[in-house]
Amino acid sequence: MKFRAAWVSIGLVAITSLSASVLAEPSAERQQELKHLLKHDCGSCHGMTLKGGLGPALLPENLVDKADEVLKQTILHGRPPTPMPPWQGILSEEEVEWLVMLLRKGDSDA
Repeated sequence: MKFRAAWVSIGLVAITSLSASVLAEPSAERQQELKHLLKHDCGSCHGMTLKGGLGPALLPENLVDKADEVLKQTILHGRPPTPMPPWQGILSEEEVEWLVMLLRKGDSDA
């Protein structure tokens, strides 16, 4: 009986986690705005095709050794004393997570 309760608890945690990630996805309109921001705002330093410029390339192959949490923290808090600005207060954590997912997929067409 204890094992069954443990499995039920594990299942509920998994469902809750999945639901939270599904609910965190920005609306279709906001996704287009975020893609535009990625191309134009991020692209102004990282290159319009994200192949690098003043900032490093943001293509999937360039991010393989970077943990998602490092990318999220960099976007939210910037990289003092580099020109990378913080986006906290402009982008929500959920939007930053979505952008990291987009960068990992290499799908940033606006």
